[in-house]
Amino acid sequence: MTAKIKPSKGAPHARILGVGGYRPTRVVPNEEILKHIDSSDEWIRSRSGIATRHWAGPDETVATMSVEAGGKAIADAGLTPEQIGGVIVSTVSHFKQTPAIATEIAHLLGTGKPAAFDISAGCAGFGYGLTLAKGMITDGTAEHVLVIGVERLSDLTDLEDRATAFLFGDGAGAVVVGPSKEPAIGPTVWGSEGDKSDTITQTLPWDVYREQDAAEVRYPALRQEGQAVFRWAVYEMAKVAQQALDDAGVSADDLDAFIPHQANMRIIDSMIKTLKLPEHVTVARDVETTGNTSAASIPLAMERLLATGQAKSGDTALVIGFGAGLVYAATVVTLP
Repeated sequence: MTAKIKPSKGAPHARILGVGGYRPTRVVPNEEILKHIDSSDEWIRSRSGIATRHWAGPDETVATMSVEAGGKAIADAGLTPEQIGGVIVSTVSHFKQTPAIATEIAHLLGTGKPAAFDISAGCAGFGYGLTLAKGMITDGTAEHVLVIGVERLSDLTDLEDRATAFLFGDGAGAVVVGPSKEPAIGPTVWGSEGDKSDTITQTLPWDVYREQDAAEVRYPALRQEGQAVFRWAVYEMAKVAQQALDDAGVSADDLDAFIPHQANMRIIDSMIKTLKLPEHVTVARDVETTGNTSAASIPLAMERLLATGQAKSGDTALVIGFGAGLVYAATVVTLP
């Protein structure tokens, strides 16, 4: 006789309850980048919109930055670390293959024994983590889940690469996801286009150091085909964003805020035009002073909008991340 498995009993819906962020103390202006490449401040600003970025010091590790951001998010949600039942960390700059950095972060936060794991989804990592957390809440496997996007991309930046040297920054952003009586995280539109995986990639795999004399091998860095990525983001991601709006049953007019991945100001401006966002919609432009922090960029931008009063609790926001893979994830959320 086949045994009957009891159905899961989770919350009817999930919502973001709190947000936190951490930016390293060192601010790096374009002038410092220009010591290594033949360019100009005007060119960098016109191509990307970036004026400064934050780079981590020796003591600002993936773990310590995550603990700072995660602790703020937990406090903002009005919870204690012991109430966190899951920790999801999205990062491409934790250089130990195992164990997952999420387990160390969970321990340092004092969360007890939550489910803890890392994901690698590049600049879409926050959206992936948010979607997984929502599923954990509604499935009943955790009541509160901490989602962290964290990067030390300065460790993977080739300062002599004119195409990427100015792009990347470091930091951590986090949200706590918990139960909700009303829908507050819409359906996620996510996917991948692996045929374009070479457009953003690490220059060398780590095992090259086992095969060759490390002294003869240049340290791996991030490389991207800027024009190809730009065209893909501008033309394809606006479609994904519109699909997320449609699936959530809202229109551009219903939005209060637009929080896209902070990759490039020109991409953001193009998406605004394509989506025909009305003037009342607040647009996150954190890239100007924070740079591209990959998985950390959306929660960091969200935290700044709320902290500065540009957005408020209860606002409806469209969030979308896209990057290496090429992968993407978009959804509509109610801000905490």
